[in-house]
Amino acid sequence: MKTYTYSQARQNLSDVLNKAKSDDVLIRRRGGDTFRVIQVTQKGSPLDIDGVNTKVTTKDILSAIRDVRKR
Repeated sequence: MKTYTYSQARQNLSDVLNKAKSDDVLIRRRGGDTFRVIQVTQKGSPLDIDGVNTKVTTKDILSAIRDVRKR
C-alpha cells in the first residue's frame, strides 16, 4: 500500500492511477483526512442499453421517416 500526500498525488496523478490498478493507494490531506483510490471496472460497454418495448411497428417508423423527408 502506497501513501501520497495531496500535493504528491496531484503532481503525479498518472502514476497514482497506474499504481491503483494493482494496489491500494492512499492520499493524505494536510488536515489528516485520508482517502483510498481504487480502480473501478465496468462490465460491458457504456453504450449497452436495454431495449424499449413499444407498440410501434416497422411500418409506422418507415411512414414517419417518409413524412419527414417529404417536408
